Amino acid sequence: MPPKRLLVVAHCPSPNTRALLDAVLRGARSPEVQGVEVVAKPPLEAGPEDVLESQGVILGTTENLGYMSGALKDFFDRSYYPCLERTQGLPYALFVRAGHDGTGTCRAVASIATGLRWRPVQEPLVCRGPYRDDFAASCEELGLLMAAGLEAGIF
Repeated sequence: MPPKRLLVVAHCPSPNTRALLDAVLRGARSPEVQGVEVVAKPPLEAGPEDVLESQGVILGTTENLGYMSGALKDFFDRSYYPCLERTQGLPYALFVRAGHDGTGTCRAVASIATGLRWRPVQEPLVCRGPYRDDFAASCEELGLLMAAGLEAGIF
């Protein structure tokens, strides 16, 4: 059986946000998980074809003025209609690096994902306030959970 594909689309404009993405990828590529291919792309390089080839998606963004990053919004703008009728039920997870509370960012992503009829696998992981080292551990756990869930057929 071919491996399932997990797509990670994350906007990482700083060393701290890059550390969060690296942690997600470390978890998703854990040796404990077999049979899941992890593909990571920045939002401006990812497109509908990447989503259509995947069985799950992890989205990552910064909180920008109470909204998702412009790069992630651009990804959705280009992918929404090509994916609309073809990816219903796609499991997804979200991590947000938020300087404030992340509420608007989570609401915006959830609104688009709901329109696509994607299925959240857990509440968004919001890394709020000043950067803390435990953010990376939470992101690693998110990546592992998503990959293991895909492998086991739970998602």
